[in-house]
Parts: sequence; C-alpha cells; structure tokens
Amino acid sequence: MDIPTLITFIVYLVGMLLIGFAAYRLTSDLSDYVLGGRRLGPGVAALSAGASDMSGWLLLGLPGAVYASGLSGAWIGVGLAIGAYLNWQFVARRLRIYTEVAKDSITIPDYLENRFHDSSHLLRVISAFVILLFFTFYTSSGMVAGAKLFQASFEISYTQALWIGAIVTISYTFLGGFLAVSWTDFVQGILMFLALIAVPIVAIQQLGGWSSAVDAVGNIDPTHLNMVQGVGALTIISSLAWGLGYFGQPHILVRFMALRSAKDVPKARFIGMGWMIIGLYGAIFTGLFGLAFINTQDLAGLAGFGVEVVSQDGMRMLADPEKIFITFSQILFHPVIAGILLAAILSAIMSTIDSQLLVSSSALAEDFYKAIFRKNASERELVWVGRVAVATIALIAILIAGNPGSSVLQLVSYAWAGFGAAFGPLIILSLFWKGITRNGALAGMIVGAVTVVVWGDFLSGGIFDLYELVPGFLFSLIVSVLVSLAGTPSKEIIAEFEEAERR
Repeated sequence: MDIPTLITFIVYLVGMLLIGFAAYRLTSDLSDYVLGGRRLGPGVAALSAGASDMSGWLLLGLPGAVYASGLSGAWIGVGLAIGAYLNWQFVARRLRIYTEVAKDSITIPDYLENRFHDSSHLLRVISAFVILLFFTFYTSSGMVAGAKLFQASFEISYTQALWIGAIVTISYTFLGGFLAVSWTDFVQGILMFLALIAVPIVAIQQLGGWSSAVDAVGNIDPTHLNMVQGVGALTIISSLAWGLGYFGQPHILVRFMALRSAKDVPKARFIGMGWMIIGLYGAIFTGLFGLAFINTQDLAGLAGFGVEVVSQDGMRMLADPEKIFITFSQILFHPVIAGILLAAILSAIMSTIDSQLLVSSSALAEDFYKAIFRKNASERELVWVGRVAVATIALIAILIAGNPGSSVLQLVSYAWAGFGAAFGPLIILSLFWKGITRNGALAGMIVGAVTVVVWGDFLSGGIFDLYELVPGFLFSLIVSVLVSLAGTPSKEIIAEFEEAERR
C-alpha cells in the first residue's frame, strides 16, 4: 500500500475514535446509550439507518454479483429498495409514536413487552434471545470481511487484521453508544455515497463514455445486459423477497425509534431513499462496467495490487469478483483518494458491526439484566452493563471469526431472514391491528424463526429453493392472526393502541 493511502486510512480510523470520545461525554443514562435520548435529526437517522443496513454488501457483494452474472444479479437490490421505502413509509412514523406511548420503550423487546402488557416477560426474553443469537454470528461475519480488507490493504496477517478492525469498532461503540454509532454511521454513509458515485463515473470515462462502456459490455457478453437472463421465477421471487426483511431488522428499527420527532419521518425518508437508490445504481454500474474494464484495459498494473485474473468462458475475470470495487479504487485513483475509497469499504462493514453490537448489548442490559436480575439497577450501572456486553459479544464474534475460512457468511442471509420472519409480521401487526394478542405475537415470532432455520437447513430442491424468508414471513403472519383471533386484547391495550392512532 502506498504511504499516502496508508496515512489517509489511519486518519479515518482516528476520526472514528474521536467521534466515540465526543459521544461519551453526552451519554449519561441507558436511553442515551441505546437510543441517543431520542434526539436524532432526520439526516443522521436516515444515513445511519442506510449505512448500518447495507454493510459491505453494497460495495463488495452487489458489485461482485453483477460483475459475475450481469444485471440478473441486481434483483436483490430492487427488492431491498422497495422494502426500505415501505418500511420508511408505513412503519417509521407509527413505531416512533407507539414506542413512546408504550411506556417510552427503548428497545424492540422492551416495546413488545410494553405493547402487549406481558407480565410474564416471555416476549422480552425470547425476542432478546433471538437478537443475541443472530447478531453474534452476524457480527462475526462482518469482522471476517473487515479483516480480509485490512489484510489485503496493509499486507499483514489475518489475525492482526482481525484485531485491528475489531478494536477500532468496539472502542467507539463501547464509549459513545448509540450517539457514537449514529454519528460515525452518518460520516460512513457519506463516504459510501461519494465512493459509489465516483468509482463508476471514472470507470465509464476510462472506457470512453456511457455508450462505449455499454457497447463494450454487450460485445463481451450480451447476456450481462439482460435482467431476466438465466433466472427463473423462484430466483426472482426470492431476490425480491429480501425487501420483506426490513420490517423486522432491530438495528434499522431503532433508528426510527430514535428520531427526535415523528414529524421528521418524511424528510428522513427522502434522504434515506435518495441515498439508497443512488448507491444501488453506483454499485450495479461498478460491477457491470467492471467486466468491460477487466477485458479491454491494460492489466499490467494489477499484479502490484494482489489482484488475480483468470480466464473463464473466453473472458478475463477476477478470481474473486467481490474485489472489483477494491480493484477500481486502487487502479483508477490517486493514492490519497484510494485511501478514502478503501475507508468507504471499511465504513460499510464497520457501520453494520457497530449497530449489531449496540442492539445486542441493549438486549443484554435492558432485556435480561434489568428485567430479570436487577430491576432497580441505576442508569449508570445499566450503561456500564451495556458497555461490558459490547466487549463480551464482540470477543465471542472475534473468536468465531478467528479462522479466515469460517463458514459464518451464510448466516448473514439466515440472520436477515430470521429477523424478517420473527419480527417483521409482528411489528406490522402490532402497529396496525388492535386485535393482535400476546399469545398471537409470541406464537408468530417463534414460528417465523423456526421456519427459517428448518427451511434453510433441512429442505432443498424444487419449491424449497425459495428463500426461507418467504415461508417464514408468511407462516409467522398466519399463525399470529389465527392465534390472536382465539383471544381478545385487554381494554388497556386497546386504549393505548387508539391513543397511538390519534397522535
């Protein structure tokens, strides 16, 4: 790595730590630590939600998929854009209001217990367990990705790379909690946005302009320009169904809860969706025109960046398609700009890890420690329990990620499906249907999570090749409604629902 690139990278990491120290001084109680005291502006909330959502998938996974298979790999992006819009349009405002009506709930398990007046604590404990289980592995997969980026960029060992990336992310999350995570996500979201604009524009210019770039792709492989080439109905349905997962992602939903006012939702939605759609286009174009670049440009300089090119079906292809964004960053730009672009990739990874650590720590502090063991715990005590939980969960994730060949990446799709199926129908019904009961909510959550695991692990072939989120979401919804119809919510629960509706 060039010295200017290295310096730029280090400046970015130090900046993230300084934000953590600044947020530390503004964090005094548990509400501050896990929800920022409900004082996020629309811009910070929108970019924080987007950055924590997209992860390295937007800069590594999606460009790699489009690079390898063409526009047919973009269907997931379409599904996610639709799902994100519906989430902002219908869930954000209602959840912000209802969590305040339901005893000022500050976590999703907290909201579910208060929404259904569940004195047994079953909803809180089971939902917290689901969050901890999925997020521990989800976090470890992000640490693997971050370690591989550090390893390639700094030419250090995998273990050293893993600990460097983990220590920086853990430090600012540990110190500043939700405010640090949200502010760093805001900066990281801007970095990701600029990177996803700059890389495809410079690549297209290098190829001679838009028309020449499109013609080059078509001449190499015309199927790359066809969204339906080689994909069946189940594949398209499964890809679009990723959008269903948004309704149940705890690390995204808490951004809605943290808005300073429900009136900020329209502005936040506009900012968030604008960021997301432009980012998706940038990622798709990076992958699409990466095929033309690798096959038409002089690749003499690639060896110096550790990029391996192989021959496949008469085309030159990167041995690892997900390195196309990294390749462009290092070849097309000045070392200082390359450092910023590589920092943007790390931003995408870190912005998701920090959100997952924070939601997991809040589940331990608020939903286990306070609810079960120390009901009279002081706010300062709970903040420190949350901080210790961040370090503990991160350590477990690091141990899981210790082997560079760890098979945890598949659990990313499990986690997305698991949260979407367990919490998605439950969140929607709890916000819009006064007839849902505690038993219906509990049954639906359990059925959704179990369906995802069973469908994904034990069923395959034919209709069972459908993404497990689809049956998980559907079965959870059906069970929640059927079980709820067998009971009746209390008058107090209905009164709270109607109060939330009036606001």
